[in-house]
Amino acid sequence: MKEAITLLDGSVGQELVKKFGKKPTPLWSTEIMLKNPEMVSNIHSAYFEAGATIATTNSYTVLRDRLKHFNLEHEVHNLWNSSVEAACNARNNFGSGRVAGSIGPLIASYRPDLCPAIDEASKIYDEKIANIAPKVDILLVETVSSLKQAKGVLASTDKENKPVWISFSVDDQDGTKLRSGENLKDIEPIINDHSVEAVLINCSPPEAVDNALPIISKMNKPFGAYANGFSKISKGFLTERPTVDALAARKDLGPEEYSNFVIDWVRNGATIVGGCCEIGPTHISKIAKKIHELGFQII
Repeated sequence: MKEAITLLDGSVGQELVKKFGKKPTPLWSTEIMLKNPEMVSNIHSAYFEAGATIATTNSYTVLRDRLKHFNLEHEVHNLWNSSVEAACNARNNFGSGRVAGSIGPLIASYRPDLCPAIDEASKIYDEKIANIAPKVDILLVETVSSLKQAKGVLASTDKENKPVWISFSVDDQDGTKLRSGENLKDIEPIINDHSVEAVLINCSPPEAVDNALPIISKMNKPFGAYANGFSKISKGFLTERPTVDALAARKDLGPEEYSNFVIDWVRNGATIVGGCCEIGPTHISKIAKKIHELGFQII
């Protein structure tokens, strides 16, 4: 009997930018939850309609260290609550599915060199994780780019009685290495030391994911991936407060092309798949169709 597949959603922030049609700011997709949370819920609904079974909360950047630069730190609890409510409302309206609470990196994505010390990072994460954990089905730790980042956030998620899925981001050119340059295989003792239910790869090119999955597939945990559709992580994005227009979308990764990568991952044992930046509802719909054609159940 074939294993069932969990189908994640795709990008939320970029879908919001596309719908809104204005030049993005570093925290625009976060601020919209204060002004128009229904727009966020509508994005989640689009993914459920496309076949996704997980709604990932729009809380990736909702951390005090990021909000304080935009005088929004006082809104942190409202933003956590709004992000979870938007995802839960979409799930409830659809009638099925689960909600994953997104936990992004401190300070900036793809910059493990800026990561605080493990104990300090854990203390920073504690407040957010304690707030969202009771309201979601899964804690989804995303875009982890170094061993130190993994240790810091997992020390915090260990304190909650909630399934934890951790997702690592690998080098654009060499999927056997984290963005820090450390070997991907060295995550194994860390995830075994903490309460981790599944290990994933995210926000990396699908070609790099191809190289990463054989490594994490040997770690005796459910595994999978959700890749991005960027041409590369540009220098313009490697700042503390970038905007998504510093990144260029690939022209060769439409729904058909991207779904071909995902189906290969499924054929090779991945049971949790979906999309990250630049991957939208049409991509997820194509993936769902092909998974069903292979005879897998989507849960």
